[in-house]
Amino acid sequence: MREAVTLTCATYAPVRIDLRNVQPMPLDVAGWWLDDQFTQMGCEPLRQTGKLLTADKALVVAQAGGVEKFADAKWALEFARTSRAALGKPWVAVDIVTKTVSQ
Repeated sequence: MREAVTLTCATYAPVRIDLRNVQPMPLDVAGWWLDDQFTQMGCEPLRQTGKLLTADKALVVAQAGGVEKFADAKWALEFARTSRAALGKPWVAVDIVTKTVSQ
């Protein structure tokens, strides 16, 4: 089974973070981490209604983090662990270009 998070962006090659031998993050901790990053980076909800789905939150945090954050191996691993836990799937693909999250 695949256990990874992949990030696709128009400005650089896809980033794949392998999670096969990485300790899972508890769901509550994942939620806190995403909320914290969302707030720290000044992210805004994607939807005009203001409704913020977990997948949307992961997408906008990845978008706001950009290549600079994903170049930091520690941050990238935390993002991957968080996305896997928060979305409840072993494999997650975040595509900033098409604004989609696949599980």
